[in-house]
Amino acid sequence: MSEDIDAAETLAAKRYFLLNAVRIGSLGAVILGIAAARNIVDLPYWLGVILAFAGLVTFYFGPRFLARRWKRGAQEAQP
Repeated sequence: MSEDIDAAETLAAKRYFLLNAVRIGSLGAVILGIAAARNIVDLPYWLGVILAFAGLVTFYFGPRFLARRWKRGAQEAQP
């Protein structure tokens, strides 16, 4: 019984870390994209715009997508 609780806590901790990693990574993409669009970083303007837009979309929808995927997987595993 205790092993099941430990395994569930470990899985929850890994998922929590992954959700925050997605948020932080996408925020980094937004910042890099804005810096590229303003010529602070030596990248093309179009790449900066794409990075910023992709970062925003991932920031808002990435964690939601992961949570739905995990819920769907948990429902399929139950008899």
